[in-house]
Amino acid sequence: MKRRLILLLTSLITGTGVLSACSRGDQSAAGPVDLKGGVPVGAVLALSGNANVYGQDQRVGLNLALATLNGNGGINGTPLRLAIEDSGSDDPGANAAMTLQINRGMLAVIGPTLSQQAFAADPIAQRRGVPVVAPSNTATGIPEIGHFISRVSAQSSVIAPLSIAKALQLQPGIKRAAVFFAQDDAYSTAETAVFQKALASKGLRPVTVQRTNLADTDFQSQISATLALKPDLIVLSLQGVDGGNLVRQLRELGYKGTIVVGNGMNTPNIYPICQQYCDRLLIAQAYSPELDTPANRSFVKAFTANQNRSGKGPLIPPQLTAQAYTALQVVAEALQRLDKRTPLKELSLAAARKALMDEILGGTYQTPLGEIRFTPEGEVIQKDFFVAQVRMNPDGRSGRFALLP
Repeated sequence: MKRRLILLLTSLITGTGVLSACSRGDQSAAGPVDLKGGVPVGAVLALSGNANVYGQDQRVGLNLALATLNGNGGINGTPLRLAIEDSGSDDPGANAAMTLQINRGMLAVIGPTLSQQAFAADPIAQRRGVPVVAPSNTATGIPEIGHFISRVSAQSSVIAPLSIAKALQLQPGIKRAAVFFAQDDAYSTAETAVFQKALASKGLRPVTVQRTNLADTDFQSQISATLALKPDLIVLSLQGVDGGNLVRQLRELGYKGTIVVGNGMNTPNIYPICQQYCDRLLIAQAYSPELDTPANRSFVKAFTANQNRSGKGPLIPPQLTAQAYTALQVVAEALQRLDKRTPLKELSLAAARKALMDEILGGTYQTPLGEIRFTPEGEVIQKDFFVAQVRMNPDGRSGRFALLP
């Protein structure tokens, strides 16, 4: 029995199991939507591995949205049923989790957490005709995977240049910029290209571009080579763990200049990693807890109440939590419209998935991020963006993203 289980897991990872599972799942999609226990929606989150710093934020947002939506009647009187699956932080884990959620009969899937994982797992959903709403994939090319792929996370090309402009506004004398990015990560490679283009538009050609890897923990050789060139601005496109470690080592080795970081460090979970050295990091954001709209006020109130009950975590909602909340809100509101027009119980699973994707793309949504809608290709259209600076508390392990005017 154990050997058969090992062979099954191996086949899922190598792809043969995924193909056979797809065949069985596609046949079952001809049957009705399984509404026992509620309207089924899945999520694929990085709850383990290095990317768990993002997945944990996202799980909070999804659970808050689920409680809010079901408290308001769910999908026209039927509760929403949310199944969350841990993808780990790698591509095989995302592929296996995505396939599992599809075969479970989920009408849509939220996730996966990382852009790198999305490029691996989203084509599975696209082939199976299952809507995907990405809450945190910012790399160029995500919606282009196919018709069934969309995202509520604005792409790096929109967000990243804002922090470069703000850095130059705060410190007009910047002349020498250095760049770091993780060469084995799709998000990092996409975002660093945007950062470098933004620097070039301001007349700043990097004095060095340092390549790292996601698993790196010691950056002293790259830092020493960089500091010898005397940069007064360092721009990082890294994930939370490796980025936090690099920031800490930069400061420990004496760098006192401005540091701009990308969306991969847009979580308060970096605070325990870079600790007091997180202070003054500049980062562009697609969410502001200060956005004065009914949707955001309601979200912030629910988040604060939840955190007070749990007695842990920040009292100010992180961007990743707001985006995950928004992703489930989008799916739920589209399901409500679809069910009113054609009751879900009258549709096959395949037909419901196809009709749901059309509803997602056709809607306008009042969310914690502000008003959003989608292009026909699934790219989010959002109006408001912000730049924040990390302000660490005296304990050196907690802080906040303070919005800059």
